[in-house]
Amino acid sequence: MATGNMKDIKRRIKSVSSTRQITKAMELVASSKLRKAKQRSENGRPYFEAQYELLSEIASVKKDFSTIFTEPREVKNRLFIVIAGDRGLAGGFNSNILKFAVAAHKDDAEKPKIIAIGRKAVDYFEKHGYDVVGKYPYFAEKAKTGNCMDIAQIAVDLFAVGEVDEVELFYTAFVSPLVQTPESAKLLPIANIGEGTGEDNGLITYDPSPEAVFDRVVPKFVMSMISCAVVESFASEQGARRTAMESATDNADEMIANLSLVYNRARQEKITNEITEIVSGANALS
Repeated sequence: MATGNMKDIKRRIKSVSSTRQITKAMELVASSKLRKAKQRSENGRPYFEAQYELLSEIASVKKDFSTIFTEPREVKNRLFIVIAGDRGLAGGFNSNILKFAVAAHKDDAEKPKIIAIGRKAVDYFEKHGYDVVGKYPYFAEKAKTGNCMDIAQIAVDLFAVGEVDEVELFYTAFVSPLVQTPESAKLLPIANIGEGTGEDNGLITYDPSPEAVFDRVVPKFVMSMISCAVVESFASEQGARRTAMESATDNADEMIANLSLVYNRARQEKITNEITEIVSGANALS
C-alpha cells in the first residue's frame, strides 16, 4: 500500500477519534441530565396528584356536577400543546412526537391552534403555517411547576371564552432510556372527574359555590399536568440522546478498530517490502 494511503488512513483514524470524544461527552451529559429529570419528575408528581384529588373531591359533592370546564362541546376548534426538544442528535425523538401531533388532526376541517414547547416544535409549526399562540423554546430543562402557569393560563382562557373547544397535550412518555413513546392527554374539558353522590357530609363548605372553587383550581390542575409532561418529555429526550450517542460511540470504536487493522496491515506490508528490497539488493551484490 502506498505511503499516501497510509497517511489518509491515519487522518481518518484521528478524525473518527475526535468525533468519538464528542459523542462520548454528549452521552455522559445526557446521562447526567436524565438522572436529574427523573428526580424532577418524581418530585412533581405529588403536586399533580394533589390537584387531581382536590378537583375530584369538589366535583363529588353534587350528583350532576357541571361547570364550563367539564361540559362536553361540539369540537370545531382545538388547541394542541406540543412538547418537543430544543436540539437534535436524539434519534427519532423530535420527528416522532411532531408526526404524532400532526396525525391527530388529519381529519379535522381546520388546523389546531398550537402552543409549542421546545425549539423544534416552534420551528416546525411556524414553518408549516399553524397559528402558534404560544412559543416556548429552551424551556424544558429549567422548567419548574410554577413556570408552566403562563402556558396553562393561555389554554384555560382560550377554552373559557370559546375560541377553542378542546385542549390536548402531546408529549413523550419515558418508558426506559431505550424506549420513549409519543402520548396525548385531553386537558379540557375535564372528563370523568369525581363521581358525585349528591350527599353533603357537611365537613367542607365551598364559598361561594363548589363550581366557583372548582373553576379557580382548574388552571393549577392544567399547569400541573403540563409540568409533569414537560419534565417527562425532557427525560425522554435525554434518554433518546444518550442511546443515540452511545450507538454513535460504539460505531466509532468499531470504525477505529477496523481502520487501525488496515493501517497496521499496510504498515507491516511496507516493512516487509522494505526488508525484501534490502535482501534482494544484498543478494545482487554477492
